[in-house]
Amino acid sequence: MDKKLNVLLLGSGGREHALAWKISQSPLLEKLFIAPGNPGTGYHGQNVAINPLNFDEVKGFCVQSAIDMVIVGPEEPLVQGIHDSFLSDSNVKHIPVIGPQKLGAMLEGSKDFAKEFMFRHGIPTAQYKTFTAEKFNQAKDFLKTLNPPYVLKADGLAAGKGVVIVPSYDEACANLQEFFAGKFGAASQKVVIEEFLSGIELSVFVLTDGHSYIILPEAKDYKRIGDGDTGPNTGGMGAVSPVPFANQDFMKKVEERIVKPTINGLRNDAIPYKGFIFIGLMNVNGDPYVIEYNVRMGDPETEVVMPRIKSDLLAALLACSQNRLSEASIEVDSQTATTVIVVSGGYPNSYEKGKEIATPASIPYNAILFHAGTSISNGKLVTAGGRVFACSALGNGIDQALEKSYTLAKAIKFDKLYYRNDIGNDLKKLQNQ
Repeated sequence: MDKKLNVLLLGSGGREHALAWKISQSPLLEKLFIAPGNPGTGYHGQNVAINPLNFDEVKGFCVQSAIDMVIVGPEEPLVQGIHDSFLSDSNVKHIPVIGPQKLGAMLEGSKDFAKEFMFRHGIPTAQYKTFTAEKFNQAKDFLKTLNPPYVLKADGLAAGKGVVIVPSYDEACANLQEFFAGKFGAASQKVVIEEFLSGIELSVFVLTDGHSYIILPEAKDYKRIGDGDTGPNTGGMGAVSPVPFANQDFMKKVEERIVKPTINGLRNDAIPYKGFIFIGLMNVNGDPYVIEYNVRMGDPETEVVMPRIKSDLLAALLACSQNRLSEASIEVDSQTATTVIVVSGGYPNSYEKGKEIATPASIPYNAILFHAGTSISNGKLVTAGGRVFACSALGNGIDQALEKSYTLAKAIKFDKLYYRNDIGNDLKKLQNQ
């Protein structure tokens, strides 16, 4: 291929910084733009002040800057139909978009749609039923048929926070009432109630052109705010890759029982799909069950998946855009990658922004500081989100990688800074068994 690519990456978080860092290493790249990006992505390309949800502005920029590929980081533009918007516009329909069209994005945009898809294609998942407010009494009756704890999920997008797991029937009913009363806005007008699966969670990432697929490194993330998996759910407080229990046998089950039926299901349902599928799994006594689909890379998992990909990610994305993913492959580093997320005090509830940040004077070998929620104010780096940094590192084994991640986290300074101190501890125990 002679022509190098101008690439536009949409998004502004830690996931996008990790993608920008990886894509910028490609010999196929001419220029990388990130919209809107953050101070970290600015090291790897040019940030552009465009809102990814303003499709007209995004398309206008693509024409003006001769963009050859658009990579969509977050889910919302996909669920709102950015890919469809490109396809229906003669000025930009030749530009490939990595990320599914609106129909495929429903796998994340509606928990009910995803559960129906799984049941239709025989993909192992928890038993469930979906209810609206007028079916409140039926919902309460259905809860009685399940054993505690109870899982309630807002049907629509709720920034990774629309799931509650409660220990008692009364709490489940009270939460259900809150959901229907608008706890998550329009997202919780419909609520999926499902049986609780007991096991260890795992995230598996697949890149597909709708026919062929590549399985990327798997990861485990840590969703709760407090040490020992306590407190409310967050967007993710850390991640580890590879995952000790995801051995060859287990991953073969994942591929045969979940990945293949998912790709075949998309094809059989005539759902076009080009992009990432993030499969949230539960390992239940050695058998994988799907908890949820997401239609993009995970955050903070991307911050451990990207450092483990040794080959050219942009080459795989180009093959995906040209329906020749079957010709592509990726090389994975055998080292362990870990990330520890540094957050603003008060997160995931209310927190203050604009705290001045002192970044580490030096960064350990094979460690990377990904910006997640930072901005520049009056020439100074300040906090601009709940999750502020992802402290990622590669090491020979989980201990060495975590030591570097924590060295990095300890060297960051801002008012009311917080991070979990036990990322990966459960996996260390598994490794030592």
